[in-house]
Amino acid sequence: MAPDRRRMIIEAATKSFSLFGYKATTMDQVAKLANVGKGTIYTFFKNKEELFEEIISTLVKEMIAEAESVIKPDMPFTENVHQALYRILEFRSQHQLMIKLVQEEKEMGTLAVSEKLQHVENEIIAYLKQKIEAGIAKGSIPPADSEIVSFLLLKMYIALVSDWEKHHEPLTSRQIADIMKGFLLKE
Repeated sequence: MAPDRRRMIIEAATKSFSLFGYKATTMDQVAKLANVGKGTIYTFFKNKEELFEEIISTLVKEMIAEAESVIKPDMPFTENVHQALYRILEFRSQHQLMIKLVQEEKEMGTLAVSEKLQHVENEIIAYLKQKIEAGIAKGSIPPADSEIVSFLLLKMYIALVSDWEKHHEPLTSRQIADIMKGFLLKE
């Protein structure tokens, strides 16, 4: 029974954070949405921050699983990186909680939200770093600082997918893959 309550609390908190943001979510709201007493929440989580951390950790795992789901061993390394990055950004742009957190960070600058969004970015970079190091080890890409390459890949990808489209015709998936290959991966 206890794991069900815990799951209900996490689902309710995710819903509340997605609808109202981090700052406006209260433990009373979460308890009401989960249909449990407020004290029940505290048997599983010591505070709102710990509950938020649990939700973000789960979100990162889901995001990485989405990236892994599109990687194909028979595809070129650069294509796999492109597909993984595309899936991560697609996940981020479609996941209601991520949308709300990015909005809250822009509009209110909530420190806890900024820290968690930075944590998400750091996890994505760590994931990419593993892939880059594997690519270097296999000889798929030339040796380089894998953390810097991972950071640049993520930032470049975001810029090409999001920022470019604000004032230009959107790039195709193939164009983005070719740009990444040409600038950073040089196969």
